[in-house]
Amino acid sequence: MTDQDDTPQTGITVSKEEDFSEWYTQILTKADLADIRYNVKGFVVYRPWATISIKKMYRKYEDLLEQNGHLPLVMPSVIPERNFQTEAEHVEGFAPEVFWVSEVGSEGERLNERLALRPTSETALYPMYSYWIRSYNDLPFKRYQSCQVWRYEGKMTRPFFRGREFHWIEAHNVFATMEDAKEQVKEDMQMTYQMLQDEFCIPIIFFQRPEWDKFPGAVHTYAADALMGSGKVLQLPSTHLLGQNFSRPFNVSYIDEDGQEKYGYITCYGPAISRIYGAMISYLGDDKGLILPYDLAPVQIVVVPIIFKNKEKIVLDKAYELHEKLKETYNIRLDDSEDSPGQKFYFWEMKGVPFRIEIGPRDIKKEQVVIVRRYDGEKFFVKEDQLEAKLADLASKYTKELWKKAFIDFESEIEVAYEIDSAKEAIENGKIVACGFCSIDKDGERCAEVIEKDVGAFVRGKRVDEEKHDFATCLVCNKPASCTVYLAKSY
Repeated sequence: MTDQDDTPQTGITVSKEEDFSEWYTQILTKADLADIRYNVKGFVVYRPWATISIKKMYRKYEDLLEQNGHLPLVMPSVIPERNFQTEAEHVEGFAPEVFWVSEVGSEGERLNERLALRPTSETALYPMYSYWIRSYNDLPFKRYQSCQVWRYEGKMTRPFFRGREFHWIEAHNVFATMEDAKEQVKEDMQMTYQMLQDEFCIPIIFFQRPEWDKFPGAVHTYAADALMGSGKVLQLPSTHLLGQNFSRPFNVSYIDEDGQEKYGYITCYGPAISRIYGAMISYLGDDKGLILPYDLAPVQIVVVPIIFKNKEKIVLDKAYELHEKLKETYNIRLDDSEDSPGQKFYFWEMKGVPFRIEIGPRDIKKEQVVIVRRYDGEKFFVKEDQLEAKLADLASKYTKELWKKAFIDFESEIEVAYEIDSAKEAIENGKIVACGFCSIDKDGERCAEVIEKDVGAFVRGKRVDEEKHDFATCLVCNKPASCTVYLAKSY
């Protein structure tokens, strides 16, 4: 654990490993990420430092979606109640979470029809798709929107992780065949790996969710679980194969080449950017504060002049010179405040700035600067005339090297279990359990309830990639195992 006597009160005062909850609370406040004092439970103010990174994450995701043929649109935030009633399973699944607008004006005039604040957009978009899609020439039809959604979350809320308002992207696509829809689901998973692992440095694994845990109205749901360490997972983006379950009630149809009217096959995909941000700062951060991928950092380089008495001007002049030289290439900040160098170091480490450039009288005499890399603290002593080349090299490698450092091998997290007691012990020891299971169809839900009660974990589903473990019987009921599932604690 960090020696707290050496840690200023402006820094993190607890160990992330020993008290994650308090660590997270402190980093939200001390790194100026969010403010919970808005006075409505589950509704949080995102402060500039977090908002800048979140906007960068949005841009990366939107660019990738558009590269893969999706077009952007903007839908209203309210959905008429009759739209919800059109797909019975969907409305049953979301009804407990919906915020309803039922009256307007100072006199409280009742609306003729209640309006739902959008919890998700299937029932808003698909009536419009029935107007827009006319022919097979319109397919595939791929659209997305970046927006906020509202759900009445009954559990404990936590900024970024779990709230009643969150920020996401949702893509809704229509295809002529089930095979094409399944290919889109695979593309969604590939995009998730590319964004979350390559860009955001969060290790994930995809599972097909059990039938009792799938998206309301879906044929199947495939969800990415982030491997948060110590056997815990956090659900991040999920992609849903809806088949014709929504196209039929909403009349999302087209005229095929043979002149016949046919229903489309729909998929939807929902990366919650605010939740991904919460996962990223939680997973990558350390006892000094934030660690951010290079492209997502609001400030990429900070210049810290090391001031000595009677040397102020020469050092500050050199610091300004470096700032001017680099500001066209990097998001750079010069800290010429009156704080001590140590206070500046703590502050910018807290903020997760990837590189710190230190310059003092001795460095000027040696015609060098000191570059300090945030994620491992390594120092590089660089001649001034080589600074730009060295920074370019370090910056180009930063996120890839951070990912290598952050990577968790899923197989190393797994412990195989054949009995309830051994599964419980493995979960208590911070492992993810692989075990045989009778079924991830609805008839397996009773066994999943036993797992939750007796093991203290949740059935996450079966792997989408290659399965490496086989079992003869179900861990709970001893019936023949139809699949291998994974059990884990979740945030």
